[in-house]
Amino acid sequence: MSQPALETIELELAILIRRLTTATADNRNLDRASYLLLRQLAESGNVGVKTLARELQLDVSTVSRQAAALDQKQLVEKVKDPTDGRAFFYHITDKGQEELTIYRTARLASIERLLTDWPSDDTEDFGRLLQQFNRALRER
Repeated sequence: MSQPALETIELELAILIRRLTTATADNRNLDRASYLLLRQLAESGNVGVKTLARELQLDVSTVSRQAAALDQKQLVEKVKDPTDGRAFFYHITDKGQEELTIYRTARLASIERLLTDWPSDDTEDFGRLLQQFNRALRER
């Protein structure tokens, strides 16, 4: 990999992170952390804090605080583990699913507006390459 290519990627990632947050801020009911936690719960169903922490690559205390905040907003709820009365899972509520859908729809619309002039092949390649990059980050 050439040094100029590496420097371009580094700068463009920094700019992307800053601008994407602003460009997709159509719905501020959820922050990025809440959105990702709700997405994980929507995909995984009932999940414990340790599993959420592993999947989101965060420490357990961070996920516990985020989940507790979502619980207070009634976006998630604690469900007792039927096999272990001391353990519990988090479950996305109907209200949480509704907020997630609203937020996700707004984000998708914002991103679609940004990519409206891109050829279909370019958007497919961009999505695939972002997924590949994120997979590499996760597996490091």
